[in-house]
Amino acid sequence: MLEREGRDKPQDGDHMSRLLTTLPMIALLGLGTALSAQEAPATEEEAPTDAAEAPAEDAVGDDGLDMGQEVQENPTYIKEEYGDWQLKCFRSEAEEDPCQMYQLLREEGGNPVAEISLFKLPQGSQAAAGATIIVPLGTLLPEGLKISVDGGRPKSYDFSFCTMAGCFARIGLTSAEVEQFKAGASAFMEIVPAQAPDQTVEIEASLDGFTAAYGNVSTVQN
Repeated sequence: MLEREGRDKPQDGDHMSRLLTTLPMIALLGLGTALSAQEAPATEEEAPTDAAEAPAEDAVGDDGLDMGQEVQENPTYIKEEYGDWQLKCFRSEAEEDPCQMYQLLREEGGNPVAEISLFKLPQGSQAAAGATIIVPLGTLLPEGLKISVDGGRPKSYDFSFCTMAGCFARIGLTSAEVEQFKAGASAFMEIVPAQAPDQTVEIEASLDGFTAAYGNVSTVQN
């Protein structure tokens, strides 16, 4: 992840590192996992009265020992990896689990800063593919999210909403734009931090393996 030149003056690498630390780092498994992890708040009757609440009654044996509880299975799993992309699937009752392509994006120090997941849309739709991009809280939302491929002309997208996980942009890609991703080496996503509105932060997504991953992505029905 690289910080672009400031709108008034260039910034050095040290300032980039300091700026990145002001943006909360996110390490999610994708939109589906992020949303499924946010359970509805408990009612007054359900709310625990103590942070160290005792185990559920049916998990305690006659001798007062905790007998354990079944661990719920993670609803997502990685089916395949293609270059820098993963094929992330969601366990379901369907004959074939739905899958989307996914990449966790990191800055130069290795810390996760954003993520992107992408899926196909049915033929005849205005968009050939849809993508969900999550960036850190602290992003200046009115500036939107700008995306370009290999230094080409960027396109701007609005953010849809924010949660404790980060700020979400749900975007559509035309067939021509998908082809640009297939032929490109890197996609660059540009955001503006709220704490430094005169600066831009550029997040690089590798397109290595994009074509192979896209060929195995599920089509999401509208």
